[in-house]
Amino acid sequence: MPQTLTTALITFALFAAIIGCMEIGRRFGRIALARNQNGLPKGIGAAEGAIFGLLGLLIAFSFSGAASRFEERRHLITEEANDIGTAWLRIDLLPPDAQPEMRALFRSYLDSRLATYQVATDPQAVATRLAASAELQNRIWAKAGQNVHRPGASSAAPMLLLPALNAMFDIATTRVRATENHPPMVVFMLLPALMLIGAVLVGFDLAENKVRQPLHITAFATVMALTVYVIVDLEFPRYGLIRIDSSDHVLVDLRKSMN
Repeated sequence: MPQTLTTALITFALFAAIIGCMEIGRRFGRIALARNQNGLPKGIGAAEGAIFGLLGLLIAFSFSGAASRFEERRHLITEEANDIGTAWLRIDLLPPDAQPEMRALFRSYLDSRLATYQVATDPQAVATRLAASAELQNRIWAKAGQNVHRPGASSAAPMLLLPALNAMFDIATTRVRATENHPPMVVFMLLPALMLIGAVLVGFDLAENKVRQPLHITAFATVMALTVYVIVDLEFPRYGLIRIDSSDHVLVDLRKSMN
């Protein structure tokens, strides 16, 4: 099942669960009213405030963290393009007869990097692409090591080309690790759990109204469910509606410039 559809179904399920919990809370409240004609129990505001305060803090923490990681991943794409572009220019430091093969390897390497994120929704395909990129890295490094000290190479080649290649390889590893950087699963479990508990409390407070308040109920459920959806979308920007794919154009443009 596509990740976008899975996230949408989870969001809808959370929306329905919140409405259900509000109805449960309302029924508990009606029972409490039937037993106590003076109204709902007093002194529960502190408990509700603590729960909703924690919920607000967790939402802020989750949203801020997801947005920061989203921007970091966009920045890493630009950084990789800069690192590859720098190393590409420094191929000129090699002997002229070694440059065509090295440039061909660079083109293949960048094609492999672009293909990796074009199949980001398929973990097995991603693993295959990453293995191909690693093999090309080894070949590029071996060729560079063989040619930087050859006659015809610039004396600055070892000091300029090799560090540039190292940075180019390092940023690829950094991007892979960035895609795996997510909050602990307990955070994703605690967030909807607090929302459902909060929904029960809201429903309990609404019990004093003899008629249900569909606007308030629907608004609360919608806002909570959409908040979770946006957080998850930001955490996995290759899957949902909030996507990072548009940032890949810097690598695509770099590849065009290599022709």
